[in-house]
Amino acid sequence: MTHVEIEPNILYFGTPVVLVSTAGDTVNLAPISSAFWLGWRAIIGIGARSQTARNLRRTGECVLNLPSVHEVDAVDRLARTTGTAEVPESKLRRGYRYEPDKFGVSGLTPAPSSTVAPPRVAECPVAMEAVVEAIHPVAADDEQQCGNILCFELRVRKVHVHDEIRMPGTTDRIDPDRWRPLIMSFQEFYGLGGKLRRSELAQIPESFYRSPDIDRARLEPARGA
Repeated sequence: MTHVEIEPNILYFGTPVVLVSTAGDTVNLAPISSAFWLGWRAIIGIGARSQTARNLRRTGECVLNLPSVHEVDAVDRLARTTGTAEVPESKLRRGYRYEPDKFGVSGLTPAPSSTVAPPRVAECPVAMEAVVEAIHPVAADDEQQCGNILCFELRVRKVHVHDEIRMPGTTDRIDPDRWRPLIMSFQEFYGLGGKLRRSELAQIPESFYRSPDIDRARLEPARGA
């Protein structure tokens, strides 16, 4: 097979959806898909001016709720909503609106957490209580992007799971045959099989997410040049 060069506006090749619950003046619930885990550490990437980022910087704690394919409708109801009362211009252009009651609009149920203030999402098969250990700026080397995105390094303190996804006969394992995470790939919802339904976020043109790094890469010399 031969590769061809392309310049995709986004590079979301497929990651699990995470509903991040945080507490500030109100409880916020934000869907993200920029997340990965190393041991009991999670790295999440979010907009620096988002309500989630503000709450994390203020309180240093959150819950990482992992929805299954069965919660896809609830997750999509949170699309294009923000907990920030003054909606940033970049989000206004993408059709976002201010929504102070994220649990209400999604139809999801808050459940008390054990070690942090933000609630868990009762319907999500996995909920991980976590605290912020470090904050890393993204693209700090680029004047256009500096200060826009932050990566939060989170340390998981407590893991809650629905009993039906536990591996039979064990107390500390998830059964991958029973766990069906909700996946986002290039703005569309998938499970571990085919696409589940039309995604509201997919109605936003990918060009709205185009990064200055694409143009910057064009100017960099090829290796060995």
